[in-house]
Amino acid sequence: MSIKESCVAIVRQHPEASRTKLIELFMAQVPGISINTASVYASSLKKELLVNAPALASPPVRPDETDAEISARLEERFRVIDMLANASCLGQIRSLIISGPAGLGKSFTVEQAVRQYDPSGECSIIVKGFVRPTGLYLLLHEYRHPGCVIVMDDADSIFNDGDALNLLKAACDTTKKREISWRSETRMVDADGEPVERQFEFEGTIIFITNRDFDAEIERGGKGAEHYEALVSRSHYVECDMHTIRDYLVRIKQVVDAGMLRKQKKMDAQGEKVVVDFINEHAHQLRELTLRMALKLADVYLMNPNQFESLARVSCFKRV
Repeated sequence: MSIKESCVAIVRQHPEASRTKLIELFMAQVPGISINTASVYASSLKKELLVNAPALASPPVRPDETDAEISARLEERFRVIDMLANASCLGQIRSLIISGPAGLGKSFTVEQAVRQYDPSGECSIIVKGFVRPTGLYLLLHEYRHPGCVIVMDDADSIFNDGDALNLLKAACDTTKKREISWRSETRMVDADGEPVERQFEFEGTIIFITNRDFDAEIERGGKGAEHYEALVSRSHYVECDMHTIRDYLVRIKQVVDAGMLRKQKKMDAQGEKVVVDFINEHAHQLRELTLRMALKLADVYLMNPNQFESLARVSCFKRV
């Protein structure tokens, strides 16, 4: 374990420790660390991991749940997500929020529904990455008409900006008429260079795909809690209910059994079993437990089945 990884573990073990106490712990427990490095990590890691980090809900305690029961629970969740995504595309739902861990099928489920609804992409858009309030206003204006669908996928920067959140609350409102305004001095133009009106009616649909747990953010409180609560109040909110390593493993197997590796990698049943068994055996050593990891391991297996274990360990394991 590196010096930084050791410090991260200590910060997580002692979330209430002061900066001075963290420095003491680092110096006592981390071999080779200097006082300067301990001082820097005491400030930066506490802020990164505890102050600015998204809130995490305590996982539900289900000690007697079998793998089959977990699979049925997750299958129901994703079936509901698919139904709600399709209803959103048809305008039956104005706003949908889907929350859950990264890399386990949220985006794929929604994108599949959007592409089936709008194969040409003329009235829908999937936005990923950083979005400013001005960019969000222009986006809402462009896709303001009935039948238009905006998917915000892992564009969580908008949840840290009060102006952006106020725009979203207006766009997701449950009132019959959703009016959105921009009264700043900033004058905006559309893609054709034409001035954008300062107020318009939004009649489209918004789907949010996020790793943030809104329920946990609301429970934690703070300045953003009221905004999260307002968005949940205005939207259909689905939390994927995947909190433990066992949940992740069951979900990965579920998607592989449904044919992900067969369809995307032309892999046979034997190869699928090798990949799933490897993930189950080395869950704590792999860099991540996601569907992307299953695809990476499939690539390695197809490259050289005889050297699979060696290739996978070197390329996919976390540093020890």
